[in-house]
Amino acid sequence: MSRAVILTALPVEYLAVRRHLVELEEKMHPQGTIYEQGKFVAKGQEWEVGIVEVGAGNAGTAVEAERAIAYFQPDILLFVGIAGGIKDVAIGDVVVATNVYRYESGKVGEQFFLRPNVGKSAYVLVQRAKWQARTGEWLQRLSSTPVPPPRVFVAPIIAGEKVVASRHSDILQFLRSSYNDAIAIEMEGFGFLSVAFAYPNIRAIVIRGISDLIEGKHDDAIELEEVRQAKASHHASAFAFQMLSKLEITSRNLLDNVSATNLQRKQQLEQRQEALQDECNLTSDKLKQLEWALPIESDLAVKFQLKQQIQELKQQIQELEQQIQELEQLRKLENDIDKIKRFLSSK
Repeated sequence: MSRAVILTALPVEYLAVRRHLVELEEKMHPQGTIYEQGKFVAKGQEWEVGIVEVGAGNAGTAVEAERAIAYFQPDILLFVGIAGGIKDVAIGDVVVATNVYRYESGKVGEQFFLRPNVGKSAYVLVQRAKWQARTGEWLQRLSSTPVPPPRVFVAPIIAGEKVVASRHSDILQFLRSSYNDAIAIEMEGFGFLSVAFAYPNIRAIVIRGISDLIEGKHDDAIELEEVRQAKASHHASAFAFQMLSKLEITSRNLLDNVSATNLQRKQQLEQRQEALQDECNLTSDKLKQLEWALPIESDLAVKFQLKQQIQELKQQIQELEQQIQELEQLRKLENDIDKIKRFLSSK
């Protein structure tokens, strides 16, 4: 049976995904993460689908994506949720990410030097998304079709650790000038795709529904925020399951997944661990700079901002260290499996 895992950040996103599944049952990861696993049947093909709510933020999402991959061993990995629109989109539209830019990557000196990181969705899934966007068949999965109907964009988006709540903010102006092809912004897609990159046999993609626009953030004059979020979540999940209904995982695909060598697997884990360690080191360096600046800063407002940034960085470092530790445990497990195989082959 083909297997997919869908990650969400918020309860409203999770519930929108959950409504497409039947025969749901609870599953628990050894580390404590609780999943639900259900079935999705379309055109004679049955999917086993694991779902989980991971919370906001790239670092936490990366930890949970790694756990979900290890637990379910999926063929397809999806992140489904809501996003804020930067340009071209309207509330309720769906954005399928081709690229996810991590906008906070760079070096801080006398000025900020941009060093962009980018996560890429799987080519075959991007092509399927473009096809589904053209046909409009996904609209049949909605309980009712709005007028005008929501559109689907297959385009780059941006991911960071901050909620951009004002069109006048310096961050928004920076994003528009540095990533002018991105049409939406969220907080988890880069962490999700950075983990998926280490697993070439798993295809991954990010699908977002637009719940608000930066130009009209917190404007509840037409629809309340919870209504907009529910609408965007339902649209994104409907499109995601329409894509899933058109995907075929052949026996050869499954055989390739199973027959991937332990050596390749260990190399992937090692590369992922090294990348996380580099990111952890850079974050630690940034934390030291801020901690050095804090006691000598006289402006109370700036001092308050520094304290907040220090707290955020400490949280990021803690999450990265946790993920590094889990990868180390996985590497040890791979080594133990090798030893058992060698022992059995010698008998």
